[in-house]
Amino acid sequence: MKTNGRWMCVGSQTGIPVREGRMADVGGHEIAVFNLGDRAVAVENRCPHRGGPLSDGIVAGDTVVCPLHAWKICFSTGSVLRPAEMACVSTYPTRVQDGYIYVSLPIEASQEAAPSPGPMPAPAADTPPASGIGCV
Repeated sequence: MKTNGRWMCVGSQTGIPVREGRMADVGGHEIAVFNLGDRAVAVENRCPHRGGPLSDGIVAGDTVVCPLHAWKICFSTGSVLRPAEMACVSTYPTRVQDGYIYVSLPIEASQEAAPSPGPMPAPAADTPPASGIGCV
């Protein structure tokens, strides 16, 4: 997980039911964002097997199960746990602040976003959100 990126708001945590995911287009990347109740996690939205949408998968503990062929992906490492394959997806640092979920993307993946050093304020009403979940 890379941490030296730019933080982008992907929406309200309440916009995603607990233990479910939603797809967000962030900096041209499809990201699967999951609300685990006490935290949010984000991974690449494409299963390494056949490209299934992980945002539509079933959350099982700290993993998501791909809806197409039941590949199990670890949220923290992006590694495929089942079947035992040498494959993985990208993972992205997340923060929840003031009820909003922020995802950090590598700088080259988020050229349009401005850096957000220190604490992140709630987005202004005129701040365009990443598409998918929506910021207020």
